[in-house]
Amino acid sequence: MAATSAHPARLFTSLGGYRRSWLRGDVVAGLTVWAVLVPESLAYATIAGVSPVVGLYAAVPALLLYAVFGSSRQLVVATMSGTAALSASVVADAATPGTEAFVVTTAALAVVVGLLGIVAGLCRMGFLASFISEPVLKGFIVGLALTIIIGQVPALLGIDKPAGDFFEKLWGILAELSSVDGLTVLVGGSALVAILLLKRLLPLVPASLVAVLAGIAAVAIFGLDDHGVAVVGSIEAGLPAVGLPDLGLRDYLDLVGPAAGVLLIGFAEGLGAAKTYAVREGYEIDANAELIGMGTANVGSGLASGMIVNGSLSKTAVNGAAGAKSQVSGITVALLTLVTLLFLTGLFEQLPEAVLAAVVIAAVIELVDIASLRRLYGVWTGPLGRIYHVTARVDFIAAVTTMVGVLVFDTLPGLFIGIAVSLLTLLYRSSRPHVARLARDPGPPPTWVDLARRPELAADEELVVVRVEAGLYFANADVVRDAITGMVGPRTRTVVLDAETVPTIDVSGASMLATLRTDLERRGVALLIAKSIGQVRDVVSAAESVDVIAGRYPSVDAAVAAARTAETAQQHEDPPEPGERKERG
Repeated sequence: MAATSAHPARLFTSLGGYRRSWLRGDVVAGLTVWAVLVPESLAYATIAGVSPVVGLYAAVPALLLYAVFGSSRQLVVATMSGTAALSASVVADAATPGTEAFVVTTAALAVVVGLLGIVAGLCRMGFLASFISEPVLKGFIVGLALTIIIGQVPALLGIDKPAGDFFEKLWGILAELSSVDGLTVLVGGSALVAILLLKRLLPLVPASLVAVLAGIAAVAIFGLDDHGVAVVGSIEAGLPAVGLPDLGLRDYLDLVGPAAGVLLIGFAEGLGAAKTYAVREGYEIDANAELIGMGTANVGSGLASGMIVNGSLSKTAVNGAAGAKSQVSGITVALLTLVTLLFLTGLFEQLPEAVLAAVVIAAVIELVDIASLRRLYGVWTGPLGRIYHVTARVDFIAAVTTMVGVLVFDTLPGLFIGIAVSLLTLLYRSSRPHVARLARDPGPPPTWVDLARRPELAADEELVVVRVEAGLYFANADVVRDAITGMVGPRTRTVVLDAETVPTIDVSGASMLATLRTDLERRGVALLIAKSIGQVRDVVSAAESVDVIAGRYPSVDAAVAAARTAETAQQHEDPPEPGERKERG
């Protein structure tokens, strides 16, 4: 659910009505989330192409600032695999990976994303998330997860990381299989299996942290780094440098376009997680406040030498399951992460890169949701196929197109390809609406049904009842007119349009109705309309100087009764000529 607040920039709304009894649960939840957040933040920073510690830099200000400006009580805002991959893709176009400029640009991108989020929230643009449909987002996430996984496999195998898109990386990995380091595979494979088993068998145990600590211990005990197992290496302890990333104004402006796409994705994912837990706990989410909360979190992260952050569904799930009732849990995580930066970074310097890769793969492998793609493919029936043809599977097409776009053309282009295909298929479907001829089913209860679905019912040749299952507008007006006139036979006297399923109409649609009425009158056929919606009547009345419809009726039965009465009256006024047979439908 989403609320529309009159003051989207209110502070600490997530702490409203706080109860002292919540404190213990919030602190325990904070400790639990911290155990998951630290290793994942290190891992996601490597996805973004920066030092692992950057993930921790980002977490502290993000968690604190979201607690001030956000509206969710359970949402955890930190680095995420999807936006980390987006960050790497965007920044790679502006700076060379592995350079200081790359690190600075990564922080600058977070600042730009944050500023756009704040402006969007103040302008009340929370509706933006609706422009990414669930199937498009699903396809995007699956494609992104596959891209992330293939990018981590080289570290898991101890081979050089190939460049290129998903398929080029896959081919490069296959070509390097002869160079795989057995010990690295053993370490990384064991960590991956351990994480997956712990998540399945002991879900309350922080599996990633257990694997990380075990990997560090193995390096210390067995000297794995001396036997060719790569480790993370030096991590700078202490607090990050604070300030605006040192880039020129032109560099910042060049980031605005890509940052808008990153914001849209991160906001949609975070808002979905926030709404999920708001419904469970019985409170409301303000989409505009979420934009401001995400925006300030990203600005804070960028100013603290961090990277892009957004709401995390997985960590929010951990937070909620551990008993969090407010953002006190997020503040607790921030303080514990601060302690980690000051005193515990040295512990993670001996972390094997293969274990870090295992943490990433385990975190995103569940996002490769093939079952959801199969479900989308299954949303199809014979009648739908006959009406819409291949576009009957519009959601599946959008999801798969987005996934393939991400795999072939990279993240942001893949997303926009999916959105474009989704809109085009919907436009095609709306421009070719189903115009059903109806027949009366005696029931009980008596109803008017699509004759194509109930062919055993008899059609009335003198009375044609039709239903247009879409709004009437410029792209489909001619198609609808041709479909209706095509149903009119030589014995037809009346056409009744059931307008209950016509929610909207534009000037072109109103003009089409006027033309249809004139064409039918020339053929001696009356046009009646039943159950028209108020805004449709308003547009038709305002757009046409003459009454377009001969009559308007509250139900199809009323329109049919009027048509029967008119036919009877006309037959009495105009008796048949001698020798002419009067035919009745």
